[in-house]
Formats: sequence, structure tokens, C-alpha cells
Amino acid sequence: MKNTLRGFTLIELLVALVVLSIIAIAGYRGLDAVLQTREKVAAETRKWQHAAFFFSRMSQDIAQAIARPVRNADGNPNIPAMIGNAVTVGENDAELIFSRAGIPDAGGALQPPQRIGYRFDHGNIVLLRWPALDQAANTVPVRYALLEGVRDFSLRYLDDQGVLQFQWQVQSQPDKLPRAIEVTLTLASGETIRRLFALQ
Repeated sequence: MKNTLRGFTLIELLVALVVLSIIAIAGYRGLDAVLQTREKVAAETRKWQHAAFFFSRMSQDIAQAIARPVRNADGNPNIPAMIGNAVTVGENDAELIFSRAGIPDAGGALQPPQRIGYRFDHGNIVLLRWPALDQAANTVPVRYALLEGVRDFSLRYLDDQGVLQFQWQVQSQPDKLPRAIEVTLTLASGETIRRLFALQ
């Protein structure tokens, strides 16, 4: 019996190449879609992690607010312990400025109380920190970027009557603090987050 070897015809090879090309293209598109989805998920995760860090930091600071009026760089000795501005006017102004109790340093020693502020500045939330509660002439705060990609930042202050005020500055009682602060943050991507922080 004669044994004959038969190879693929040109048509069969062309069909195989076409099928292989279709499978390769489908695989590439599928892999590309998976990679793009992974990048989007990673970006969303980072966005919400940064927002969570910001609110955690702000919550800790507000919880440590103290009723301590200060002297400003102009020499005024009766600046309220907390100032809430609906609009900022100066370069070193902020939507929220207040006196905060000192925190332990790396060695465990308690730092002195601080004067800090939260400012909305060109799409970012910036933390302002003054070197001391009572400020010498020409004192300027150090700035730290806390959160990027912000469209809007607003605060309201709960008074003793349970009414939310858009500003807080009680000149007649400079040591007066609100009962709570409502923080509303709108991200550049459109999500709005609202938190209410009680003061101790």
C-alpha cells in the first residue's frame, strides 16, 4: 500500500492566517480594554483615598480646636479663636482659620498649640500653618497642599440655636466656637461630599 504525504494548500494557509489575525486582534482589544479599565479603577481609587485622607485630617484638626483668641501680625490682640470666611480676601486668608491644640511630636513630647487654616486655592485645598498662635509682624504661614482636583469648597457653622451660618466670627466673644462645622466639597469630576464635624 502506497503512503502519500499531503500538505496544506495555499487557500487553507490563507484561511488559517486570517483566523489567526482575527483572534490576535480580538485578544489585543480585549487586553487593551482590561488595561484601560485597570487604569481607571486605579485613578478612582487614588481619588477616593486622597479625599478620605483629607477628611480624616480635617476631622482630627477640628476635633482639637481650642477656644484661644490670638494676636495677629498687625498687633490686634483679640482675634477670634475661630474665623470662618465665606470669601477670602488676602493671600494669607482662608475659609477656615482656628487655634488647634498641640500634638505629640515624633519623640512623644507635646508641641505647643498651633494656628492653622484651610484655604481653597485654584482647585486645591491648602493647609496654612502659622509658627505660633500669637503672630509677630510680617509673619506668614507655611503652606501644605492637602487635596487636588477640587471644584468647590464651602463651610457652614452650627450655632447654639441649631442654625447653620455661612460665616463665623464672634467679635464680642472671641473665644466662642461653633457646635459643629459642615464641610461641603465638590470634586473636579463632579462628585459632592458633605461631612459634619462636631467640636469637643
